[in-house]
Amino acid sequence: MWNLLRDLGTRLLRDLTGSSRERQELLAAQIRLNERETENAPSSVLRLWRSFLGWVLLSLQAMAKRLAHMGIKTYVVGQITEPAITERDLLIVGSGSGESMFPLGIARKAKSFHASVVHIGANPESSMKAYSDLFVRIGVKTKLNLPSEIPSIQPMTSLFEQSLLLLGDIVALELIGKRKINMHELWQFHANLE
Repeated sequence: MWNLLRDLGTRLLRDLTGSSRERQELLAAQIRLNERETENAPSSVLRLWRSFLGWVLLSLQAMAKRLAHMGIKTYVVGQITEPAITERDLLIVGSGSGESMFPLGIARKAKSFHASVVHIGANPESSMKAYSDLFVRIGVKTKLNLPSEIPSIQPMTSLFEQSLLLLGDIVALELIGKRKINMHELWQFHANLE
């Protein structure tokens, strides 16, 4: 499912040679996504859930919206229409450090209901590891400043949030290809009260 990442990264590297440092950092983060860590990602689930805070919230809300455009039921933890999570659901947790209190608590609670949990983050040895069925690593700078993280000239964890946004669209493209979805038919799921 995630083979597209490597191919896309190679193409982008050619295209971005000589471009701004911010774009090169973002590319480096995407290339470092470990295919072995994502090859067993579920290709279809009943419903997808998202748990995150702050800027990560915005990036993963965009991912949830894009997957909803594909007809996949998505919910954001805490939204007013949030149903009960079950063993047939997948919770996707975004936390660069994997140590933030709210995402950890939500992941722990989801596991108590036997839901699957995917953690997208930078720290493979975080506390989130105890609750994750799958870890997708974006090895960029977090609040922990670990030696294995890609440094950035951007403020705080901007590179992580940008990488999440790109990852969401890459996942959507991969699912579109794998499910042979007609791009024109996706418009039936797009908001029409705009």
